[in-house]
Amino acid sequence: MPYDPNDPRSQLSTATSPASSGVPRAARYRELRHVAEDELSSSGTHTWWTRSQAVVVGYSLACVGDRLETVDVDGEYAVLVLDSARVAVAHGDERVVVDQPSLVIVPAGDSTVEVTGFGVVIRLFAAATAPAFAARCSNVTSFVEVDPNVAEFTPWPDPSDGWRIRCYPIADYPLVAGRLGRIFRCTTLMINVLPEDDQPRDPTKLSPHHHDDFEQISLQVHGDYVHHMRVPWTPDSTLWRDDEHRHCDAPAVVVIPPGLVHTSQAVGSMRHWLIDVFAPPRFDFSERDGWVRNADEYPLP
Repeated sequence: MPYDPNDPRSQLSTATSPASSGVPRAARYRELRHVAEDELSSSGTHTWWTRSQAVVVGYSLACVGDRLETVDVDGEYAVLVLDSARVAVAHGDERVVVDQPSLVIVPAGDSTVEVTGFGVVIRLFAAATAPAFAARCSNVTSFVEVDPNVAEFTPWPDPSDGWRIRCYPIADYPLVAGRLGRIFRCTTLMINVLPEDDQPRDPTKLSPHHHDDFEQISLQVHGDYVHHMRVPWTPDSTLWRDDEHRHCDAPAVVVIPPGLVHTSQAVGSMRHWLIDVFAPPRFDFSERDGWVRNADEYPLP
């Protein structure tokens, strides 16, 4: 499905690809403030665990003094430190203090996120590398049956400069005209930190599109959105489904399966912020010169 010519995604090699074969699964929505937390720590941290087939999301409203432990993860994972949250990330002999909103990439194995300032801390894992965390998710039964439209997970090549904690303060990566958000990748994940806005999205400039063989996880960090979803028509009309126009309050986790035509529309005058997550990294984003801000650290397959 073509993009508006002014949308940076119109440059992608996948911009005009046909719809995927097979009927796409339905999107999944989890509005966190409308459901009970999955874990409540002794320090008062509330954590909601949500998964897709490829990604596990641990959204924590983290309290000072808490330690978010990660044990025996078989691959890099990411930590989003947002708004007022402040943390120290420890892995082996390395400890990195994070004193502003940042994306942190943590090597495989055991690690700890020590909370030093109250706020939102989101941990992101490729599901194949973190089965114990995947099992914690409240919606785990939705993914017992494998979606055949999702490509098998394969990690990308090791970082060129070895394994270490990597911290990317969001303020150090300003938006650039002609590029889509602020994109980072590691061996297991790709995270696109999209721009914030305080106005509704122009309804004449939406961007409906689909992905052939990978899911998109949209982290609705701030603001109200309507997520529009459409199943492409096929010759078999018995497989058609009505369009969805799902209004979600933040915070929310939205899982968009392959083949489903989708676009998200910020509504109302308020702070809006979406962050998109993919596992493994997207090649179409990666082949665009300059789009991935840390591309020099992670080779292409």
